[in-house]
Amino acid sequence: MPSAQSKKFASIPTATGGIARLACARMRELGKDPGAVLFRAGLTIEEADDPTARLEVRTQIKILELIAEELQDELLGFRLALSFDLREIGLVYYVMASSELLADALRNAERYSGIVNEGVRLYLSLDRTTAILLDYVNVDRRLDRHQMEFLLVALVRMCRQLTDSRLAVRQLKVRHSRANIPEEFKSFFAGDIKFGADVDEIAFPTPVASLKIVGRDTYLNSLLRRYAEEALVDKTAKRPGIRGDVQETISQLLPHGRAEASEVARQLGMSSRTLSRKLRDEGEAFAGILNELRAALAKRYLRDHEFTVTEITWLLGYREVSSFTHAFKRWTGMTPRQFRSSS
Repeated sequence: MPSAQSKKFASIPTATGGIARLACARMRELGKDPGAVLFRAGLTIEEADDPTARLEVRTQIKILELIAEELQDELLGFRLALSFDLREIGLVYYVMASSELLADALRNAERYSGIVNEGVRLYLSLDRTTAILLDYVNVDRRLDRHQMEFLLVALVRMCRQLTDSRLAVRQLKVRHSRANIPEEFKSFFAGDIKFGADVDEIAFPTPVASLKIVGRDTYLNSLLRRYAEEALVDKTAKRPGIRGDVQETISQLLPHGRAEASEVARQLGMSSRTLSRKLRDEGEAFAGILNELRAALAKRYLRDHEFTVTEITWLLGYREVSSFTHAFKRWTGMTPRQFRSSS
């Protein structure tokens, strides 16, 4: 059972700090030194500029508020999100960009967003509209304006870029208040906007969920497929028959969090019952194949230092680092970090 102290530390969400670095860059562009602002937020310039260091989400929020005040820019978060290269988001962007439909891309954003920012949880709803709900986790939403506005703009930009279309937002709801709706918001979102709402939510018309992702960026899929093929050769060489087909299909679905027996069966053009029977005839079980491939991939990722342990956790289909750590220790007798340091 986790100690009270470990629970305390686990409850402090962190982020990659990319938004804070963009804000610092904006200060420098305007001829201002961000050092004093960062000091007030409890950081050094070196810490803030380090792309490998994660920041507490609350610290990032504070930095954005302080820089907005220093620059007298009430729309800092909004404006920062308009111009940055979406590929800077990294893994989450590439997973979304390699999806088939916008609905798939948004489900992947829902699944992977914690890699970028642990303090914001995304939920996708396809009931009456295509809606993306953003909810803060262990962070006081009342403290923030600029981070949320950045995220809302970035998500809409991503949906537009991935579908190569000028998607109009049906309705935007934002929990914090503004005396007036800025003209920039009206122009960008092109839909009904409500500040002081009870949720943070972007709603598109329902049909947009079925839009295809245009010009798929296959970087992530190619990279992960290469890892998967190498892992299969190293550890569980592909075998003829249904097992081989299942291994290959799992390797394609794992990065998208869809490596379930029912989805693998669908991809192979059969029912779950038929897949189970065919595997049983070969003396195999789906859970065993999935487990072996996860173990092989985990070792491959850890040896190459390409991804962080958090990213590997999600890439292998686990929702919590603790779940991945427990499984890896069962496979190897070591934690992922111990394995990486010994490789």
